[in-house]
Amino acid sequence: MSWPLHSALLTDLYEITMAAAYFESDFQPTASFELFVRSLPPERSFLLAAGLEQALDYLEGIRFQPEEIEYLRRQPVLANFDKAFFEYLRDFRFTGEVWALPEGTPVFGEEPLLRVTAPIIEAQIVETFLLSNLTFQTMIASKGARVAAAAAGRPVIDFGTRRAHGPEAGFLAARASFLGGCTGTSNVAAGMRFGVPIFGTLAHSYVMAYDDELEAFRRFEELFPEHAVLLVDTYDTLAAVDKIIHSGLRPKSIRIDSGDLCTLSQEARRRLDAAGLNQTRIFASGDLNEFVITDLLARDAKLDAFGVGTALATSKDAPSLSGVYKLVDLVSGGTTSYRAKFSEEKVTYPGRKQVFRFQTAGTYTGDVIARDCEAYPEAWPLLAPVMREGRRLAPSPDLRQIQEYARQEVAKLPEPCRQLRPGEPYAVRFSRQLQSLLEELRERDTMVSKRSG
Repeated sequence: MSWPLHSALLTDLYEITMAAAYFESDFQPTASFELFVRSLPPERSFLLAAGLEQALDYLEGIRFQPEEIEYLRRQPVLANFDKAFFEYLRDFRFTGEVWALPEGTPVFGEEPLLRVTAPIIEAQIVETFLLSNLTFQTMIASKGARVAAAAAGRPVIDFGTRRAHGPEAGFLAARASFLGGCTGTSNVAAGMRFGVPIFGTLAHSYVMAYDDELEAFRRFEELFPEHAVLLVDTYDTLAAVDKIIHSGLRPKSIRIDSGDLCTLSQEARRRLDAAGLNQTRIFASGDLNEFVITDLLARDAKLDAFGVGTALATSKDAPSLSGVYKLVDLVSGGTTSYRAKFSEEKVTYPGRKQVFRFQTAGTYTGDVIARDCEAYPEAWPLLAPVMREGRRLAPSPDLRQIQEYARQEVAKLPEPCRQLRPGEPYAVRFSRQLQSLLEELRERDTMVSKRSG
């Protein structure tokens, strides 16, 4: 069975059981949940918001199919529920409102990427998909921005699909890495769906399939005269370069995938230039990441482009984000009640929020996480409405536009934030009003607990 991307079963069981409990109790307030990353990984000075397009697609299309409802009916945990709940699922739609950061916006710990306001059952059921999708793409886009920065203007191609945690992860990683600043991807499906430029070379198996390495090179260049990238490290890298030179081939690029990339690229460049192949570029791949690329370029490696796989598609050094989706308020009968979590080290702030970003002379200087009713005229509010009554308010921007927006926004961050090694943290604080609301709620909770005791 193939799973439709809008299936409401793409969730955790407890979302369904909570929904059933809300339904049976006739508990129907409008709830606001906020999705954020608690803290940045040690290796990151900022994150790039990504994944909103897929989140909105899901919210517009989420459905319980008849066979899915029948499956739920058969689950022992739901055996005691009246058929009215399953009838409710048959007509289930997302009807709520969403506020979000634009994709490509730099974001920091505890700043909401997205806020959902909807009937509580609807807001609860979509939690798992939203968390999985937004945190994954944000993680990869952030890694992509780092790798692209390390390449210092040289093209970086995503080679990570074969190393990703499944084909869908590779597909979305191609989108997110391009959003973050990479030049293209080897993933053909991502090229078709998202318009990401696609690139390819050839594999060692192609060279090995022929009895003679030069024959493999010649046949490939004959077929792809404008695009041939010849892989030269199957046997002896520099010997392969010499074969190309002496045979009269003029490939667009050669690729080195192993060995001492710095020394090999320098010697290959010297030999190619001496033979008049000044236009043949040298493409590097093989366990690359932003630190390896930075080191290669610092040592004057003669490399013109990079293919990055595992480190990019899995964000290998920071492979997960501490994303959470927390209830912040309930509205019932026109009355708003605030919600917060007080447990040690996992405190959350109550109420709907806005993030205000300040800048001086074109450089961002800090953010304030505030109540959504506050105003800071000198700052830029980051969260904007993107969906009402379950429908998008505007088409999603083109991915290239998002990439350019991300590039411009990252350039406005303080220089320590843009270093590969974390520098001075970006300033983020909670507003006084928000802190006061948290303390009021905490005091009220303490008083209730004492009376109960």
